[in-house]
Amino acid sequence: MRLETAPFQSNIPAESLAAPLSGQVGQVDVLASGFDQAVETVFAPFANFLSLVVFFEVPVLGTGVPLIVVWLMAAAVFITVYLRFQPITGLKHSFEVIRGRLTRKTDPGEVSSFQALATELSGTVGLGNIAGVAVAITIGGPGAALWIIIFGFFAMSVKMAEATLGVKYRKVHADGTTSGGPMYYLRDGLAEIGRPRLGRFLGAFYAIVTVVGVFGAGNLFQANQGAAAIVTATGGESSWFADKLWLLGLVYAVLAGAVILGGIKKIAEWTGAITPIMAIVYFLSVFAILLVNFTHIPQAFVLMFQGAFTGEGVAGGIIGVAIVGIQRALFSNAAGVGSAGMAHSAVKTHDPATEGFTALWEPLIDSIFICTLTALAIITTGLYTADAGDGSTAEGVALTSRAFATVNDTWFPFVLTVCVVLFAFSTLLSYGYYGQKAIGYLLGDSRRAEKVFQIVWVLAIVVGASASLDSVIAFSDAMFFLMSVPALLGMYFLSKIVRLEILRHRIRAMADQLPDIPEDLQVGIRDHEPSKEQVRSEARRLKALRTRRREVKREFRKAQKARGVDMSDVPAEELPKA
Repeated sequence: MRLETAPFQSNIPAESLAAPLSGQVGQVDVLASGFDQAVETVFAPFANFLSLVVFFEVPVLGTGVPLIVVWLMAAAVFITVYLRFQPITGLKHSFEVIRGRLTRKTDPGEVSSFQALATELSGTVGLGNIAGVAVAITIGGPGAALWIIIFGFFAMSVKMAEATLGVKYRKVHADGTTSGGPMYYLRDGLAEIGRPRLGRFLGAFYAIVTVVGVFGAGNLFQANQGAAAIVTATGGESSWFADKLWLLGLVYAVLAGAVILGGIKKIAEWTGAITPIMAIVYFLSVFAILLVNFTHIPQAFVLMFQGAFTGEGVAGGIIGVAIVGIQRALFSNAAGVGSAGMAHSAVKTHDPATEGFTALWEPLIDSIFICTLTALAIITTGLYTADAGDGSTAEGVALTSRAFATVNDTWFPFVLTVCVVLFAFSTLLSYGYYGQKAIGYLLGDSRRAEKVFQIVWVLAIVVGASASLDSVIAFSDAMFFLMSVPALLGMYFLSKIVRLEILRHRIRAMADQLPDIPEDLQVGIRDHEPSKEQVRSEARRLKALRTRRREVKREFRKAQKARGVDMSDVPAEELPKA
């Protein structure tokens, strides 16, 4: 999740929200500036009010902690314990799932588990990892990094539950396409347990806040920051692009439109390629920083542990993580927001639990691996003592850029610019899909409505690049956090169903009772489209399986009748299967 803009809070000036990456490059285009001002005048009161409500704080250890953060943290701890610590006990098994060995190409769905993982990661790995972590550490000290890692671990279980429910309650349409996510498991899942009215209300509420939330955090802000990064890298105010931000937005829009209009298959194809590339580029870049400053690595870990568990460090950790780290870095993994339920609902599988085991990797990669790398880069270069400035994304990126400059101050910071541009583009793709599915749900799974949304989404990229729209983005930021309220309520209500799906799958796996799928029919990482012959062969297999099941039930009834037991009133689903 890309919550790099800070909500309206006393410790972060409102005028710093969604500032360009340079912190100095303004919106030179007069028309864009005028449009900004007009929107701000009308929208700022709404943004202020909603931010105050959503991010309402209670005093803890002398600092204000937003209740929404407590809500997310409590859910993460509960579901981790309730699912018997699957991030530890089920991690090894998840390797098999991600590689596609447990699902068939002929299973319902559109993409592979790996592609769904890449799609969700493309929307979570980003500026929160670059800027949010840097600001969290400079405000809360090195101990903040350890708290990010700790709660990243608990977030793995939340993602697991979201993805499992997303697949279990998804809709598979006649043409093979899918629709799923929290709005569907809220509506259908709660109806299943006898709460249909509540389910319909929460499903509609979730879809509405999603449509608004993704526009700010996943479109306008990403386009703005991506364009600003290019301007900064090419000379700042003297750059040829400085007064042509709309042109950069147009390039973004054309590239994104070519992918988004192709649907989830096209999006998954691109994110499956882009996400590994941008992760590798960022990893190698930070590795180079750590290589230059390798003598400071042991001390960096000492500072992290000391800062997290000493009296002063705990207070600093709470400030750095709960206020900035959790809001702008830790929950960059979007655990609790429900987006994983949408991304994984499109996967080819018959078993919802397979996607739970895939999704738990998202916070592991985002909050534990990548955030730790950024933290080490900031700490080993000594920048953790730097002034956090106004706490904006601009300040965070500037700090990380200074860390990159320790390798080479001439060209190496440009690598960070490449990462920012890739992160912004990949988010435009994944969040466009989430908004599309939300609007489709609200309008009765209308394909026409989804197509119109795609077009509006692409056009909005140009607006986002050339206009900052601070209050609109802050409003969307608050709406994005609101998504966690219905999403996690649904998770609590359906927690027994999630537990049954996950633990039943684990028991079958440990007993070696999972289906043995021929290698050429396994979904794999990218190759997930079956041939015509495979489709025909699978149809024959399923027909034979149904015939065998009918025979087993018939023989069972016959045997029980011979024993004098009347089985005529027993439902067919309660009889033994082949």
